[in-house]
Amino acid sequence: MSKYLVIVESPAKAKTIGKFLGRRYTVKASMGHVRDLPRSQFGVDVEHDFVPKYITIRGKGETLKELRDAAKKSERILLATDPDREGEAIAWHLQELLKIDQGEKCRVEFNEITKDSVQKAMKSPRDIDWSRVNAQQARRILDRLVGYNLSPLLWRKVKKGLSAGRVQSVAVRLICDREEEINAFVPEEYWSLTGLFRKQGNRADVEAKLAKYRNGKIKIGTREEMDRILGDLEGVAYSVADVRKKEKKRFPAPPFTTSTMQQEAYRKINFPARKTMQVAQQLYEGLDIGPEGTVGLVTYIRTDSTRIAETAGKEAAEYILANYGAEYKPSALPQYQTKGRTQNAHEAIRPTGVLREPDKIKQFLTRDQYKLYKLIWERYLASQMNPALIDTTTVDITAGEYLFRASGYVVKFTGFMKIYTEGRDNGDNEEERSLPDLPAGTVLELKKLTPKQHFTQPPPRYTDATLVKALEENGIGRPSTYAPTVETIQKRGYVVREEKQFHPTELGFVVVEILKENFRDIIDIQFTAAMEDKLDRVEEGDENWVEVIRDFYSPFKETLKEAEKNIDVIEIEDEVSDEVCELCGRNLVVKMGRYGRFLACPGFPDCRYTKPLLEGIGVSCPDCGGEVVLKRSKKGRKFYGCSNYPDCNFVTWDMPTNKRCPDCKSILLQKSAGSRGTMLKCSKSLCKYKEIAE
Repeated sequence: MSKYLVIVESPAKAKTIGKFLGRRYTVKASMGHVRDLPRSQFGVDVEHDFVPKYITIRGKGETLKELRDAAKKSERILLATDPDREGEAIAWHLQELLKIDQGEKCRVEFNEITKDSVQKAMKSPRDIDWSRVNAQQARRILDRLVGYNLSPLLWRKVKKGLSAGRVQSVAVRLICDREEEINAFVPEEYWSLTGLFRKQGNRADVEAKLAKYRNGKIKIGTREEMDRILGDLEGVAYSVADVRKKEKKRFPAPPFTTSTMQQEAYRKINFPARKTMQVAQQLYEGLDIGPEGTVGLVTYIRTDSTRIAETAGKEAAEYILANYGAEYKPSALPQYQTKGRTQNAHEAIRPTGVLREPDKIKQFLTRDQYKLYKLIWERYLASQMNPALIDTTTVDITAGEYLFRASGYVVKFTGFMKIYTEGRDNGDNEEERSLPDLPAGTVLELKKLTPKQHFTQPPPRYTDATLVKALEENGIGRPSTYAPTVETIQKRGYVVREEKQFHPTELGFVVVEILKENFRDIIDIQFTAAMEDKLDRVEEGDENWVEVIRDFYSPFKETLKEAEKNIDVIEIEDEVSDEVCELCGRNLVVKMGRYGRFLACPGFPDCRYTKPLLEGIGVSCPDCGGEVVLKRSKKGRKFYGCSNYPDCNFVTWDMPTNKRCPDCKSILLQKSAGSRGTMLKCSKSLCKYKEIAE
């Protein structure tokens, strides 16, 4: 008979913790939540202080029976669910179902699944934190009030199967608003002028851009203006007017929070938010890494704090001193500020032991686990290192009344950059560029002037990284909600991901417009952020959760009644194609699925015929002359192939063009080049030709 029964959420976590605790402990998994609001009923008594009606989740009967049987054989039960609001709520539900005395200290909490941390937690159980439980209950009830009232309304007025929610509706609005900005955007022409200069007797060229005219900023809007400037510059002398050198410090990014981990995993290793959280959960719950056995490799992964435990900081400092030298180790442990309210009981996401270097344990990890662990390890270690020192040089070159400016930088001391630098949303990376020694007064020879036409670009569509960043910056949702929100809005057909960017569907626009016209608060960014703030104050014990819900529900109920009367039924008609169903002869219609558009028979459910929608791109196949069409993989990723497949096997991930390579005459492929526009590259793998084409 075990003296202690420890209950966690998952079997993986149970297995890891069981190895740390010895024979006196039995560790069982609740398999996540055990009670919830019923799916088939509203489940909230709005007339009596919003009392929730909890029921055992279907399929959890056997799990609960196993837990009750284990409880009878144990002297004491310890609830070791995750250290957050949701984990606290699960612990409370278990306390109720297993009839643990309300006054008993049964809750244990740890931020990392390591032997020392787990064993220490078992020695200091505490009471259930009611403020956390109430904060989680309030969120769950609020989501039920919104979802179970708005969703049926959308079914009746628009289409069955739709849903609306506090966070997901605002996320869709952000994407729709951005699309409207893009559609309304009017490009403006502008020009740039780049000069290539050389100091006499020096082989190094200096590239500088036209920056000023008569000591004021210059803006060139037309070809005519550019021609006038080129005329002014004919025959002028070029010389160095001023040279400015500075030493700058570049500081490391803080260790990961949930949001920044999701953003950086998307930028650096191309993981969508959901995949990032799945792999991070595996690293947190524990993996067998050989001689050391099973251990959690990273700290708790749902956090908005950048705080680091002092012991962890000291371990990192010792590692940096031993492996990189004293110049890389700060004199004091770095401290990072966190914006807004944070659950500072948590730490940032970091490796549980910095000595577990990624390459040393790579053989025990899957490819995805290794990639994410390496990213977390490098980000954390870099955050504990000294800043980099950058020598910057700015050279002003006069040409009559005009001034050209060249700039460059050289890394004087790598600091944290020896390990890691933060990614950028536009995909561009700064390149180190040094300038030759050019004292003031140096006369320069002009090699050539290159005028270039540009057009202003609309704001970019959201990606996984930028959408999560926008939600966080606007105070919408919390760390645990970002990944499921991004997943839900795709599943509902409100948005689709194309070329890593989110595009709203017609359905998404319709739903957002209905909510804007009839439920301004639900779809309002500031209102939703203020509600999140109130729910955070419930957790801190500064707000009564019933009052928070009541203040929201009273006006919402009245708005709902008005909307039922005012909203007309909206018909979203399917686009009819020329293609005919092979089973029943009807004209196929264009439908929107999780991975984009496809063709389906309008006779569904009697006829279930579907086929891919092949969209021509106006390019001929280089192999057989057939039409190149846009296709999608099983995971929804775009690729291009010949319409004569399988007779012709031409296929490529990058979009083919009708342009030919000037070197080998093969077709050129087009792909994004970040903020620089688009890049054309040769389709022939042995040919290295490429060019930037805006």
